[in-house]
Amino acid sequence: MKNPSSRDTIVWIVPVIVLLIVTMTHAQQLPPGTVIPVMLDTSLNASKGGSDKKITGRVMQKISLPSGIVIRERSQITGHIVSAGDAEGSESRIILKFDAIESAGQRFRVATALIALASMMRVSEAQTPINSTSNMDPMSQWTTRQIGGDIVYRGRGTAGSATGEVGRWVGGTSVLIKLTPNPEAGCPTGAGYDREQAVWVFSSGACGTYGITNVKITNLGVPSSLGEISLTSQRNIAIRGGSGWLLITVDRS
Repeated sequence: MKNPSSRDTIVWIVPVIVLLIVTMTHAQQLPPGTVIPVMLDTSLNASKGGSDKKITGRVMQKISLPSGIVIRERSQITGHIVSAGDAEGSESRIILKFDAIESAGQRFRVATALIALASMMRVSEAQTPINSTSNMDPMSQWTTRQIGGDIVYRGRGTAGSATGEVGRWVGGTSVLIKLTPNPEAGCPTGAGYDREQAVWVFSSGACGTYGITNVKITNLGVPSSLGEISLTSQRNIAIRGGSGWLLITVDRS
């Protein structure tokens, strides 16, 4: 039998390498209106600058899209700081953007707006039971309060908002519910408000910042094709890792 030559080996290896490169560089894009609940691993500090610094986080609830695509819980989301430091006057500013999610070997490109941002403490409080017998009950019977006020009744498998919107508790800290427009706070209706979304520890009408003093989301919910998120404050912006981010994808075109 004739042994394959090195030239023959190269002939079949090269197409395989090309196919792998094409697969890696042509990532799928999540459709506009997809809510992504994230815990940020990276700490942010405007005084330390850090343009182009990589930021990482974890998707905190499984996301099932109408197309059948599933983003697994704990998938990594990555992004970078566009700029950080002093803005006009005495303000400090951080501009950042999320770029991609890696889930089960697949890469998804994202461009996002920010609906709500919560401190690590508020995230922890939303996972603490509020019913009086909680110390004696298993976690599946806890009643908890979401960031923004919704109540989750785990024993019933339901979640309810002050506006009457009813959602579902689906285990752990996972909640499915339709977003509720909150125009007074700066979050009007838009793409994605017509279906249940994965909100993790956030309320259906959560909008703005929670437990993070003096920080303002300057482009709250604005569907910019750049996907840039801008935070400003009269003081230095310092947000610890473990903060909660309720993102929603926007159209890149």
